[in-house]
Amino acid sequence: MAHLLSTSCSLKIPSCRKTFFQSPDQAPNAFPTSFTLKTSKSLFRRVVLPGESSQRSHTVYATTTPIKQEASAQKHSALHQSSNDPSKQKRVMVIGGDGYCGWATALHLSNRGYEVAIADNLIRRLFDNQLGLDSLTPITSIHNRIRCWKSLTGKTIELYIGDICDFEFLSETFKSFEPDAVVHFGEQRSAPYSMIDRSRAVFTQHNNVIGTLNVLFAIKEYREQCHLVKLGTMGEYGTPNIDIEEGYLTITHNGRTDTLPYPKQASSFYHLSKVHDSNNIAFTCKAWGIRATDLNQGVVYGVTTEETAMHEELCNRLDYDGVFGTALNRFCVQAAVGHPLTVYGKGGQTRGYLDIRDTVQCVEIAIANPAQPGEFRVFNQFTEQFSVNELAALVTKAGKKLGLDVKTISVPNPRVEAEEHYYNAKHTKLIELGLKPHLLSDSLLDSLLNFAILYKDRVDSKQIMPSVSWRKIGAKTKTVTA
Repeated sequence: MAHLLSTSCSLKIPSCRKTFFQSPDQAPNAFPTSFTLKTSKSLFRRVVLPGESSQRSHTVYATTTPIKQEASAQKHSALHQSSNDPSKQKRVMVIGGDGYCGWATALHLSNRGYEVAIADNLIRRLFDNQLGLDSLTPITSIHNRIRCWKSLTGKTIELYIGDICDFEFLSETFKSFEPDAVVHFGEQRSAPYSMIDRSRAVFTQHNNVIGTLNVLFAIKEYREQCHLVKLGTMGEYGTPNIDIEEGYLTITHNGRTDTLPYPKQASSFYHLSKVHDSNNIAFTCKAWGIRATDLNQGVVYGVTTEETAMHEELCNRLDYDGVFGTALNRFCVQAAVGHPLTVYGKGGQTRGYLDIRDTVQCVEIAIANPAQPGEFRVFNQFTEQFSVNELAALVTKAGKKLGLDVKTISVPNPRVEAEEHYYNAKHTKLIELGLKPHLLSDSLLDSLLNFAILYKDRVDSKQIMPSVSWRKIGAKTKTVTA
């Protein structure tokens, strides 16, 4: 493989300290500045589309250091030697900050005075291209998003484009930004996507588990006091016939009592990857003294936060398809376009739900109240419980108030899951730390439905019905017909 020589040239790139591109010709158009190119010794991991051969490529680091900042670089480094200094702003790296939860969180933290960096390989956008999907809302590039935020607020969000499964990229990012906390959203987050075929099941587990392991090693090597705030999922627990506690369960067996991790009953290769993450994080907290908070999040709904509503270029994505769309978001879009609400099976599946405004609030609370060194905390992050049938009834009622003729149909359940079951999950720890929930009110449903109506011309009705079957997953790579 040919290696690039260290050089200096002029390109237009976003205003960030370090950006990573797969190759020079993929650099986005932005502003003139000088930077140095150097070749990574490791290979850039790329997702190979069905039918495409894997090609070797190299990571190119484009390092930007404006002249006026060079003199203060040494001072900057000294300011961030200790993550325990209460007088300085906390530096938070949001991995996966271009995604649904990540983007809203990055803006929220920046708006609250944190110094924020986004690390993302932008692969969520590639998934849409792979499967012929699109967000209901038009979303602009991450570079335009960050420029818009800077223009509106004067606040800078640094951007690192690269794959956390490439440890060289991740280590350089850690050493450059020096985070006090890492919010880890950077995983393939769809259960249906992980169940499409063998290649996507393997990708999900490799991407999620190896990426998280790399983050743990980066914290150990470069920022040992850094607090990991990891997005888990309530799906790790499954649907046991007993109450679901927050991470741990005290049991008595043969006359002896112990507090143990709550039993896990994951229901997809995606959910299993989250279980593996939790086990790895718990082990490294014990072995290395890492401080970590596992946020077992319920199903998120909504699209608007205080920050994303500030400008159309800050708008968050909203998925309504059968692969990435969550239940309430899908139902509202279906109602807006006159499609019957698609209830899977009997509709008794009950889960925890929360507004995306509460997602960002929970993350901020976790950062502001960090775990202790060696502590592995688990918070169940949701605010209310609903069955699928209850959600359908709520959307039907709200839709009728807007003059919509909302119907409901039962479709064969593509998943392997209990359709009627006991479900009572505890979720008190975040409330005790100050969470003020946005509960699912009539006004919120009205707002979400009106949002869906506003963009209903962008709906592709072919993407509404479920297309991924848990029982029919196979080894052969599946392609999507346009």
